[in-house]
Amino acid sequence: MSDTVDARPGPLLEARSVERSYGRTPALREASLSVRAGEILAIMGPSGSGKSTLLHCLAGIFTPDAGEIWFDGRRLDLLNDARRSELRRTAFGFVFQFGQLVPELTVADNVALPLLLGRVGRRQAYPRAGEMLRRLRLEELGERRTGELSGGQAQRVAIARALVTRPKVIFADEPTGALDSLAGEEVMELLVGLARQEGTTVIVVTHDARVAACADREVVVRDGRVTDPYAGQVLR
Repeated sequence: MSDTVDARPGPLLEARSVERSYGRTPALREASLSVRAGEILAIMGPSGSGKSTLLHCLAGIFTPDAGEIWFDGRRLDLLNDARRSELRRTAFGFVFQFGQLVPELTVADNVALPLLLGRVGRRQAYPRAGEMLRRLRLEELGERRTGELSGGQAQRVAIARALVTRPKVIFADEPTGALDSLAGEEVMELLVGLARQEGTTVIVVTHDARVAACADREVVVRDGRVTDPYAGQVLR
């Protein structure tokens, strides 16, 4: 298949028979998955099952050893590094377990950073960052350094940073894994609520059933294969 727009309606993001190994150790085995625009999908599975590897392939961080990744009608896995990096700046947002905020910068700087990297001027970037902080009830923390934040506050800043570019997809890898249950519930409620308001697709990797319960749909990765527990079959 060529790197052209697919005229047929279909999923926004799709993995087709994806395989990925680390040396001789297989991480994904013919893993297939499709995600609709605006859908909130939970990918569950035990540690080492391949769920984070699948997320990284879907986000264009890893390229599969075999199979195809399609995004918005294009073969993502055929794009060069520069094009995939551009997509990660403009069409994708990321929330990781430990936030990965820049400690030398203020909260407002961290949220504005993706816009500045995308060559949005400071006069536009900082008001947009401030609005996103307001929506996440963080407007009073804009001038603080990230080291002064609680874990829940830092994850809310990470959500603000992920959403500020108005991406089509947010990839969240264990976004509540470092939080207590109360903070984790608050973070997921905010992430899901804002994503629904914006029509943003969310793919969240988790081992927590409470997090998965926030999603529209859940799939399970086990031994590198994707299974839809509601369909009762391996997705190929």
